[in-house]
Amino acid sequence: MDRMIYVGMGGAKQAMEQQASVANNMANASTPGFRAQINQFRAVPVVGVETGTRAMAVAVTPAADMRAGPMIQTGRALDVAVRGDGWLVVQLPNGGEAYTRAGNLQLGPGGELTTMDSRPVLGDAGPLVVPPGSAVTITAEGLVTTLPPDGAVVGATEVGRLKLVNPRASDLERGDDGLFRTKSGAAAPQPDPDVRLATGSLEGSNVNSVEVMVNMITNARLFELQMKTVQTAESNDQQANKLLSTS
Repeated sequence: MDRMIYVGMGGAKQAMEQQASVANNMANASTPGFRAQINQFRAVPVVGVETGTRAMAVAVTPAADMRAGPMIQTGRALDVAVRGDGWLVVQLPNGGEAYTRAGNLQLGPGGELTTMDSRPVLGDAGPLVVPPGSAVTITAEGLVTTLPPDGAVVGATEVGRLKLVNPRASDLERGDDGLFRTKSGAAAPQPDPDVRLATGSLEGSNVNSVEVMVNMITNARLFELQMKTVQTAESNDQQANKLLSTS
């Protein structure tokens, strides 16, 4: 009986963990540039004395779905979407780099160009800062230009160029903060002049809401099935005890 209970308990636990990952995808169905997590189960042998025939299921998220999300026209000057492959680069608190597709940028109190969660956006020469009160334009090549407050073309100033990179998808991994980083041992990507932006637009999440809802229902049913296995094992154990007590 212990094997039956073990299988049911392990399956129920992993179904709950995978449900949490699926729920995270659903929660980010409207997050700009979000990449859905791919969820899978895999069998892992149990190592130990006399357990060579045992195996347990483990829920894993081996990678992210790198398909592009839909383009959403906003008309906002600081909204940019990467066309095709490529990433924007942001600076981490420790000075390192991370990569994002969320192009809803903003200006900080000192004119710093940042993401909506206040992470500095990097240019080819470091963080980009524009004079406060200036109108900002971003070209398809990532060139950031400021105009006087009255919008006159005369007096336009080039602030810098957004750092746009295009690393291999296999070299990236998602962090707990939702940003992507290069895996250990992979080289940091260099600026790619072929990456282009769509200005006045945002890339939506690539989460398929209908598919996620189906996955949530499937995981709920799987959890119920595993719990029924545990309940059946408990019932069988009780019946066996009754037979032994009356013998």
